[in-house]
Amino acid sequence: MSPLILSCRELPGGVLITVAGELDSSNSDKLQTYAERYCRLGADMVLDLHGLTFLDSRGLHVLLRLQAAVRAQGGVLRLADVQELPARVLEITGVRQALVIEPDVRQAIAAMRERRPDDARLPGGR
Repeated sequence: MSPLILSCRELPGGVLITVAGELDSSNSDKLQTYAERYCRLGADMVLDLHGLTFLDSRGLHVLLRLQAAVRAQGGVLRLADVQELPARVLEITGVRQALVIEPDVRQAIAAMRERRPDDARLPGGR
C-alpha cells in the first residue's frame, strides 16, 4: 500500500492541494481533515491528482464531501490531472458527472483565475 502524501500551496483566489499515493478507507479522513483546513469563504480549491494511484468508495465519498464544503463557502472544487485508475472509478460510479474535472493543474488554476478576474486574494490577506 502506498501512503497518502499531501501538500498545499495557496494561490490568489484559492488553494492547490497535491494528493499522491492511495486514497482509501484507511486514510481518506486524512485528506478530508487536511483539505477542510483550507476551506475559506469564496476560495476555490484545486486537487492535483497526478500522483493518486488508487481510489476506493470511501475516497469518492470524501471528494463529494469536500465539494460540498467548498461550495458551501462559495467556492469551486476542481480535480486536475486525474490518472487512469481513479478516472475509471469516477466514471464507473457516475461521480465524474458530479465533479468539476480539468485536464491538468495549469488549466484548473486558469479556470480558478477566470472566475476571479480581479485577482482576488483569499480572505485574511492570504
